[in-house]
This record gives sequence, structure tokens and C-alpha cells, in this order.
Amino acid sequence: MLGQGVHVALTPVLFLLLWQEAGPIEVPLDPTIQQKLKQPPTIIKQSVKDYIVDPRDNIIIECEAKGNPTPTFLWRKNGKFFNFGNDPRVTMQKHSGTLKIGFRPGERPEDYEGEYQCFASNDHGVAMSNKILLRVSKAPLWPKEILEPRVVTEGSPLILPCNPPPGLPPPQIFWMDSNMNPIPQNERVSMGQNGDLYFSNVHLQDAERDYSCNARFNFTHTIQQKNPFSLRVQTTEPYNDTSFNATDPYGGRRVAESRPSFLTPSGIQSSKMVLRDQELLLECIAAGLPTPSITWFKKGAELPAKKVKFENNNKVLRVLSVSEEDAGDYVCTANNNVGMIRHTISVDVKAAPYWLDKPTNLILAPDEGGRLVCRANGKPKPTIQWFVDGEPLEAKIREGSSNSVRHREMLGDTIIFRSVEIGSSAVYQCNASNQHGYLLANAFVSVLDLSPMMLGPKNQLIQVIENNRTFLDCPFFGSPLPEHRWFKNGQGSGLDGGHYRTYLNGSLEIKRTRREDEGTYTCVASNMLGKAENQVHLEVKEPTRIVQAPVHQSAVRGTTARFDCKVNSDPTLPVTVTWTKDDKPLDLRWRLKKDKDSLTISNINEGDAGTYTCMAKSAIDQDSVSARLTVLEDASLHPSLSSALPPGRPDPPMDLDLSDPAARSVRLTWIPGNDHNSPITGFLVQFEEDRWEPGRWQNLTSFSGDLNSVVLQLSPYVNYQFRVIAINSVGQSDPSQPSPRYKTSGAAPDAIPRGLRGWGTRNDNMEITWEPLQDLERNGPNLQYHVWWRRKDSGEQWDSGTTPSSNYVVQNTDTYVPYEIRIQASNEFGSGPESNVVIGYSGEDKPTEPPRQLQVSNVDSTKAQVKWKAVNMSSIRGEFKEYRLYYSRKSSLVPGLVVKEETKNKGFYTTADEPSGILTGLVPFSKYKMSMVVANNRFEGPPSNMVEFTTREGVPDAPKFFKINRRTLDTLYLEWDRPLEPNGILIGYKLEYQAVNSSRPSSPTILTIPHNVTKHTLRLPDRSTRYKLFLSALTQQGSGEVFAEESPHFSNEGEKTRKVVKSVPVMQQPPVTVADLNASTTYHLRVYSHELNSISSTWVIFKTKAAYIDQVDIATQGWFIGLMCAIALIILILLIVCFIKRSRGGKYPGAVWVATVRKVLVRDKKDLPLDPVDHKDQDGSFDYQNGSSVHDRDKNQNSSDEDNKPLQGSQTSLDGNVKESDDSLVDYGDGGDGQFNEDGSFIGQYTVKKDKDETEGNESSEATSPVNAIYSLA
Repeated sequence: MLGQGVHVALTPVLFLLLWQEAGPIEVPLDPTIQQKLKQPPTIIKQSVKDYIVDPRDNIIIECEAKGNPTPTFLWRKNGKFFNFGNDPRVTMQKHSGTLKIGFRPGERPEDYEGEYQCFASNDHGVAMSNKILLRVSKAPLWPKEILEPRVVTEGSPLILPCNPPPGLPPPQIFWMDSNMNPIPQNERVSMGQNGDLYFSNVHLQDAERDYSCNARFNFTHTIQQKNPFSLRVQTTEPYNDTSFNATDPYGGRRVAESRPSFLTPSGIQSSKMVLRDQELLLECIAAGLPTPSITWFKKGAELPAKKVKFENNNKVLRVLSVSEEDAGDYVCTANNNVGMIRHTISVDVKAAPYWLDKPTNLILAPDEGGRLVCRANGKPKPTIQWFVDGEPLEAKIREGSSNSVRHREMLGDTIIFRSVEIGSSAVYQCNASNQHGYLLANAFVSVLDLSPMMLGPKNQLIQVIENNRTFLDCPFFGSPLPEHRWFKNGQGSGLDGGHYRTYLNGSLEIKRTRREDEGTYTCVASNMLGKAENQVHLEVKEPTRIVQAPVHQSAVRGTTARFDCKVNSDPTLPVTVTWTKDDKPLDLRWRLKKDKDSLTISNINEGDAGTYTCMAKSAIDQDSVSARLTVLEDASLHPSLSSALPPGRPDPPMDLDLSDPAARSVRLTWIPGNDHNSPITGFLVQFEEDRWEPGRWQNLTSFSGDLNSVVLQLSPYVNYQFRVIAINSVGQSDPSQPSPRYKTSGAAPDAIPRGLRGWGTRNDNMEITWEPLQDLERNGPNLQYHVWWRRKDSGEQWDSGTTPSSNYVVQNTDTYVPYEIRIQASNEFGSGPESNVVIGYSGEDKPTEPPRQLQVSNVDSTKAQVKWKAVNMSSIRGEFKEYRLYYSRKSSLVPGLVVKEETKNKGFYTTADEPSGILTGLVPFSKYKMSMVVANNRFEGPPSNMVEFTTREGVPDAPKFFKINRRTLDTLYLEWDRPLEPNGILIGYKLEYQAVNSSRPSSPTILTIPHNVTKHTLRLPDRSTRYKLFLSALTQQGSGEVFAEESPHFSNEGEKTRKVVKSVPVMQQPPVTVADLNASTTYHLRVYSHELNSISSTWVIFKTKAAYIDQVDIATQGWFIGLMCAIALIILILLIVCFIKRSRGGKYPGAVWVATVRKVLVRDKKDLPLDPVDHKDQDGSFDYQNGSSVHDRDKNQNSSDEDNKPLQGSQTSLDGNVKESDDSLVDYGDGGDGQFNEDGSFIGQYTVKKDKDETEGNESSEATSPVNAIYSLA
């Protein structure tokens, strides 16, 4: 932290920083410098240009100036030297140029009327005042005249002229009768701006009084009265006093009605000129019976409601503070039930000169340069004339009498100075004048030579905190600008670099102050005229820090709380420790005890709750820490539960109070609610206002939990209401009750409208648009936007307009002209800051010139090169956007192919003299026509010559469709259609197919099909293999886009992946349907530009659903299940019969029966015919062993031969043997080996021999039969 000594010198430091950036020298207001500084004179006080004086008072013409040496004064009267020393009536005040002219009774002050000008001079130049036109106020008498009674017919109009005497200044006019009663004025009777009294129609009652015009002269405080007029009203019927009333002033008598006519102004049109910033008064007084009503409007625009006032029963239109936008035609309308009449007043707004850039004083050092700028505007545009020391500058340059002539150059409204010399100081005057007035400004150029001077205190002691950024200040002044350097302890070559940094204003920065930086620093400033130095003594101290800080705590009522506050500080700096509660000094009563490192509060009650702050403060820094004490009110009833209370959301703050009101701030104070065992960590302040969004609460700002009184920064012209939300570790409290409302006062806008731009909506206008200010940026009522515009780089005066909306249309502009635009917001309280200048453009018009010599070359199947001659850029009449090529496909060269002609366009942006471009996306083998126009942002120009060309033959598109109509085990029936765009003469189709699930890779097979064939039968080499098919059309240029298709899947094939890339042209807006995809296949999809492959989306991965194959699974069919159940039931019955016979001792040829049944079941299951010849296995399957005799076996031989033949459905093993079914009779017997008794049962064994290798390696490709399952269940 910086010490106090540093703060003392901050003000001159900032001052000198501004001075350095401003360019010319700014002289500090130091008394020593001011005494030494030689300065040309400056006029500081003068009388007004048009000076009217009271003849009864002495005349005082003011002229005061400052300078060093003190200026002397002289006067000119009517352009000649005024020797007031010879006139005893005229004296000049001491140390001033003010003239005092005294008069005695009977002397004529009119003798001193004229044009006066004051000149103040010293050794360095001459300054002059404005020309002061002195005139004596006059109150001439009214000429005596005898006025005859005015005779007028009832209902007719009447004008009573006033013709007041010309006074200086003009008198105020009012009408009274002889009894000094004012003449009442209304819609029928009113006084005009010229003082005349107008009657729209005369009533008989108007003759009951006389009428006298009065003139009040303000300077002389006198009133003069003209002889009164008397009226004699003629009527056609007698008048009855008793019949008069306000609704019928004619008492029931018939008075002829009349159409409106204007008493003033005359005719149907007139004109009026008014100066900028003055008031515009327009008047229309009409005659007629009934009395006409007056209305006003402006042609082509609305009357500005904030500037317009209607007076004298709408007969006078007053426009305040006239600007250029108020020029135009104003129409007044007089209307009654007989007719209507209009009068148009054309208002022309002129302007006396007003400043755009007023010249200012310029202080330069020898050999430096600078400039004086004098820019003024007006209507007509004022002329600029320069003077030097009161004499025309052009004459001085011609005479060459000035020493500084060779060091200056006059360029219109600017004088440029180069390498000025000592002794070339002078006062320059700029005069801007037109026929409506003039402006005069003095600006001196002072060439200053001054040896360096130190402006700060001598031998200053600065104490700073260690590790802080430190500035040692050394303000100085001199001309030429001195060089400065810093030294430490009188040694070294100058401090700059490392953790030191020097500034142009003389300051030395130590980026991080350390103990070793202590010492004496010397600042030296020097120029060609001498040098000066000053010393600063730096001491580095340890920071004051609270090392053991108080913490938030909750305490039970009646117990003791302790806040720690242990401080470490520099031993050479005394430190004081103070405690505050809720930002107020703490009253250390008997319950509160403060010692060196803590604060103890005993016997706590509810009043002790609050925020306690410990502040440790030394002479140069301080530190503070706050903690909140929460008193648990319920703990006295349940002291054992105090530590077990769960934390909760805090209660809302209470008793919101507003204090310390200011224009843009207010202090908000509240009482925090119970924190429910979780200290409050923050407060959120919200506001609601009832002007823009009533009822909506918005966040304003947030504060730490140890504050309950804060200053809120507010916006002007807002009626605020506040509420506070407390926050702890559990959450937010409910909002507090709202505070009382606080309304801030209005102010000028602070914000600049954003998004300013100008663009034309027609060829003769420019619409200026911007983003309106937000509601809280308005700062006051009646928000207006002031817009200025002028042609870029024209140097013209700024035109302006005012509007409450967010756009302004400038009419009658040239076509596509750049304009400089700026904007400013204002309200009833003033104007805000102006925006930076933005460049806008007026409207565009149709280009007038077509591109020439359009031609085509290098045409291939899909693209062509286009060339043309460029247009003249000035003929575009707007911003050049592009050359736009329109082209259409007239027809296809393919016989019989009809195409729809569709016009497309493509833009080419180029500014080359002989531009060219490539037209892509053409359809091959087609006839095209094209033409070209040049385009700006709104219009296209006339077309160029029409060009026709044909594209070459290309490869065809994919066939419209390609599908597999039907398939058998070894045949595919294919069908397709011709391509939508053959792109040439079709010569055939190329069909390519390749196995995709074969165990061995295979090469594709290619077939060529005639062009007039769209169906094909394809016999597959292998019925168990799936194939991928690719079909494309052929022209002489080759094969076209491929249409891919795939044969249906087989359930026992292994999946194999082949990458197929397919492009689908998209000619429509999304969404797009991609068809002809394969089922259960993974695809990678992206969308890309055909012309610019670099423009592409990311890849999207998706998988299509599994296909529905129209194959019947017989195992799931109802009839098959029913059949199997019936067979199983029969087998079960036969087995039961068999076992019954066995148990009775009967003999049953079991092997023959089982083999027969098995063969029938297998045949039914496979639904396949048996081979005509059965074959036996070599090892004698179904070998029955009989224990009685060989004869028995031979006896059964013939009956079993048929049954022992293998089935067609059996699989053959690798050694050629037939593989029998896995079914065995053992599964149906009781014993493990199938032995029967001697009584005729089975004497032997039913065996099924399986080769081991077949069992492990060659499983059947058929599905498991349901019969096997039935056997197992049996």
C-alpha cells in the first residue's frame, strides 16, 4: 500500500500525464511558473455584440484581458482609432480596458452610438474583442391622429391597425379600452403578431366599447397609448337586448353565413425565413361566419410534438429551437360549416455561423510544431478569414513583416506551424461570417523558453509497505521539454529497467518494493536552458496484518463469546486496534471486554447479535476482518439441545430502511434474520421498478454476509423498490418485505446507441437505424435520438434530424453515396455522448451497363469456361455484389428424352478487366443457353448477349431402380429401369456380381446386357452363397453410377463385410430419404458439397433393421405341431401295448416295428422322397443277436432288409458310410443294454455306430427335429 506522502503528489502526476498526451504544452497552474511565464493577451470579458443601453444611465463598455506582461488597451470606433483621452466624459477603468461614459442632464448619449472594438496588447501579441454595436434605447411618441368611427356590417370581418412607433428594442403591444380594461381575446377576436386587432366576424355587442392600442417600452418603463377606435355596427334587423345569449349572439336574427377567408397572411401561399436555434412563429387568422377553426400540419412530415406549441386559439404555431429539419411547407386550414380554405407557408431555415472546431491557445517549445484549426458551419456556408495581432494574415504574409512567416502555412481553415522560433509568439484571430452574423475567436501561439522547474515539495519523505507497487513522483516543467533521470543515493547511471520504470511525467515506479530499496532518490530534469533536481526519501515498512482473525460463531443466550484479533505490524509504526459492531463504534460496557488480542462478550443476549469488525490501522496502511455473532434464542429453554440443532436456511432480513439519498445512489440498511446454526455468508439485493417492467424482481448486486448497510449504485429516473435475500451454506432465505420506493432523479443519457448503420431502401434515400437504448439507459422521459449526416470527405456542413424511434430516413439523396453518420441520445434532462462516425450508404439503383462479349469455351460434359468483358464500376450504381450468370437447359440430345427447362444462376465475384469463371454442375449431352447481368445488393442490370452451347456426352446416371423380383435356390430374376439421365446414347448395361459369404475370395463376374433389355435371369453358380450385384448403364464414355443390390441371406452363412461407397445426389431441402439400403447392414453417412469437397458434415453411423424373409418355419406351424402330437400319442399307445404284451410273455418283432415307425417319422419330418434303393451300412446296422439259433436270425432276415436301408436325409461321413440317426431304441427300453428274455422278447441289442470324427466335426445343417424332443420326453 502506498504511503500518505504518495497520495499528496498524485494530482500533479495525472495532470502532467494528460499534458504529455495532448501534444502542445499545457502550463501547470503553479504560481511560480505563472510569474515567470510570458504569455500573449487573452480576452476574458467583453460586452455583447448588440448592446442597447438606457439613455438615463451611464454607458459601460466592457473589455478585460489577461497576459504577461499585463496588456494595454485601445479602442476603435467605426473602424477608426478612438482617442477617448480627449473626451472628458470617457474614462477607462484601472487594470482593465472597460470604458465608462458619463452624462450630465441635457447631454446626448446618441452621440456615442456606433461600432466599438477593443484591442489588448503586450510584447507577445494583440487580442481583439467582438465588434460591439452600441445603440441607445428609444421610445418615440405616437403620432397624433383623429380616428373616425369604423362602420362595419354585422357578421363581417374587421382589422383595427396598431402601427406602433419603431422603438429600440421593439415595444410590447396590448389592447385595452378607455377604462383600461383588457380586450378579451378568443377564437373570434385576437391580436396578431404585428399588433393589429382582428375580428373574424363582428357582433353588435362589439360596439359597446372602444379599442386602444398600447405600447410598452421596457428600457424606459413607459407605456404609450394610441387614440381609441370606436365601432358602429350596422344590422338589418332591430336588436333585442333580452334575446342575447352566448349560444346565439345574434338574438335570433338572421345574419348571412360566409366561407372562411384569411385576414393574415394573404393569398394561398407565403414564405418565411428563420435562423437556426431561434423560434419560428407562424400565424394564420381567418374571417368567416361561423368563426372558423384553425388547424396545422406539415407536408411530408409530422409536427415535432416536443418542439411545437399552439397559441392564440391555434392561430399561432410556435416551433422552439429551430433546426434544419424544421424547414418545409406548413399548411394552416380554416374551416367552418360553410367551407374550408388553406394557406401554405414555406419555411426556409438559415443559420448564422456556429462553431464546429473553435481554435484554442497553443503553447510550443522552440523547434516544435502545431496547428490552429478554425471550422464553422452555417447557411449559407460562412467564409473563414484569419488575422494575426488584429491585422489580416494574408496581408502580413504578402508584406513578409512577420518573423514567423517562413515557419507557418495557411491552408483554408487551418494554420500549420513548423519549427517555431523564440520571439514568434502572436495572437491569431479567426473570423467566420455570412450574411446572418459572424463569429470571432482569439487563439495565441506562444513560443515558450523556460529552464526546468520542480513543482513538487522538496525532500519529501515517503513511507510504503513492503512488496507493494510504489510510485515516487517528481513533477517538473520546462520548455523545451526537459529530459529527466533518477538516481539512488547519488550513485549509478540512472534508474530504468529491472523492477524500476520511469514515466514521461517524471514518476519512478518500483514494481515490488523491497527492504533494499530504501534510500534517497534524486530526480534530475534538464534542457538547454539549465537543470533542476529534487530528492525523495523512501522508507519500506512491514505490512499491518491480522494473523489470527475472528470467525463466525453462534452462541447460546446467556453464555460468553470471544472474538480473536491478533496483529503483526512494523515495529517502527504505532498500530491502533478498534472494534465496531454493524459498522458503528462499539460501546465497551461492563459485559464487553477488550484486551490486546481479543474481544470478549459475556452474558450474551439478543442485542449482541451482529457483525463485529476488528480494524488494525497504522499511519500508512490498515487491515480489517469481520465475523458475525448469532444468538440462539431457544437455547435457554433447552440448553442441552443447543449443539444438536440442525442447520437450516436463514430467515429473511427485516426492517429495510433507505437513507443517504443521492442522484444515483442510496444507502440500504436491514436487520439480518436468524441464521439457524449456519452463518450467513452473503446477501443478495434485488430491485423492482414500476415504469418499464413492473412486478418483475431483478438481481441488482450482492454483498458479503458481514454487511447489513450498503450503498447501492442506481440508474437515473427509476422508481426503485428493494428486497434482500440472505444466503448461508444450506441455501437462500425467502425474500424480505420490500423497502419503501426510492425514485432517482433524471439525467442526460450515459449510453451511446449501438448498432448505428445507414443503408438505402430506395435509390434516393438513406435509412439510418440503430438499437434503441435499454429501459434503464433512458435516464429520463421523452427520449430522443439526434442524428447527423453528411457526405463523406465533402467537408459539407452536418445535416441533422431528431426522432423518438430507432430509425431515421434521409430523403432526396444521390444514388449510392457514402455518408458520415453519428448519433446522440437525449431526454428532457440533456444530451448524452456522441457516437463515433460511422460510414453508411444511400440507396442503390439499377445498373445501367450489361456485361459485354459473353462467350463459352472449353466445354466438356459437366462444366464450361465462361468469359466476358467487365462493366464500368460507376455504372453499377451501388455496391458491386457479383456478375450473375443465368443459364437453363433447353433440351437433351438423347432422342425422345423430354426435359423441363429450369433457369438457374451462379454468381462470380471478380473485379478483373477481362474476368472469367467456370460453370459447373451441367448435365451431359444437353443444349444450354445463358446470359449474364451485373448485380448490386438490390438490383440487376440489363442482360448481356445470349449464348447457346451443348455439353459433351458423359457417363449415365444410375438406373432408376434395380431389384430382385424373385429367387429360387439357384436363380435370381432381376429387373431395372433406364437411368433418369442417360447423359448420352445408351449402348448397354454392365452387370457385375460377386460372392460375399464364400470361404474363399472370388473375383467378380461381369455380364454385358443390351441397352433395350431391362430384365435378366441370373443362374447362380452356388445356391448356398450370397451375392452382391452391381448394375450400371453404359455409354461411349464408359459405365455410369452403380446401383447395388444383394441376394437374400441364408441363416447358416458367416457374415462378411464389403465396403461399398455410394453417392446420392440431393436436389431438395432436408429432410431427405435415402432408399435402396441393405437390411441389417452398418452404414457410414455424411453430407458434402459436390463442388467443394472440403465442405462436409461429420460422419454418422447407423445400422438398418433386419429384413423380413418370406420363408416358413415349419416347426412353428399349427398343423405340424398337431400332427406331431398325434404321432406322439400313437407311439405312446403302441409302446403301452408293447409293454403289456411283454409283461404277458408275448413275442413282438420290436426291431422291425421301431425301424418302420422311425422311417415314417423321418420322412414326414423332412418331407423329402426316399431314394429308390436303400443301402446298408458295412458293419450291419440294426444288428439283432438271437440266442436260440442262427435259423431264427435268418428267418427274420427278409422282413428286416427293407427296414435296414438308410434314409435319404442321412448324412454321409468322410469315409463314405451313411451316418445313422442319433435315435436309439435304448432310449425307449428299461435296460441299459437292451437284452430280452428267452420267451420271444428282443434277444439282442439296438445299436447306432457313430464315427468319432463325425460326431465332433460334422454336425447336421438341419434344425433339430421336434421328434427328437418328443423321444426324449418319452
